[in-house]
Amino acid sequence: MQERTNRFARFRHALGVVALVAMAGCSQQPSYQVIDAPVARAGTVESVRENVEQKDPSGLGMVAGGLIGGGLGSLVGGGTGRTVATVVGALGGGYVGNQLEKGQTQASYQVGVKYDDGSWVTIRQNSPTGLRIGDRVVVTNNSIQLLGN
Repeated sequence: MQERTNRFARFRHALGVVALVAMAGCSQQPSYQVIDAPVARAGTVESVRENVEQKDPSGLGMVAGGLIGGGLGSLVGGGTGRTVATVVGALGGGYVGNQLEKGQTQASYQVGVKYDDGSWVTIRQNSPTGLRIGDRVVVTNNSIQLLGN
C-alpha cells in the first residue's frame, strides 16, 4: 500500500510541474508591432492581409509530454520494468508533445499604410484589425486608430 501511495505522490508532483510549466508559456503576447513608425502619422490603409504561420516550437510540448509520459510510465510494473516503462513513457510523451506543438498555427494580420507624405509602413497585428482598404488612420508607436470622417 505504501508503494502505491508513493507512486501516486510522484504522479501528482509530476502533474504539478507540468501545470506550472504550461502556465509559464501562457504569457500575453503584444497585440501588434509597429516597425519603424514615428509618432502619430496619418495615412490611408492600402492593404490588409491575413497570414497563417506555423508556430515555432517552444519546447513546452516536449517537456510536458515527457513529464506526463514519464509519470504514467512510472505507474507500470516494478523494479527494472518500471524504470524502462518510465524512460519509454518519457521519450514517447516528449516526441508526441513536440509533434503536437509543431502542428499548431497562428494567424497574424499585416496592414499596409501609405502615409500622407508618400512613405509606407507595414503593421503586423496578432488580432483582426477591422480596418478596410481606403480607411483613414493615425499610426502611433503603440496603436493604429481609425480617423473619424
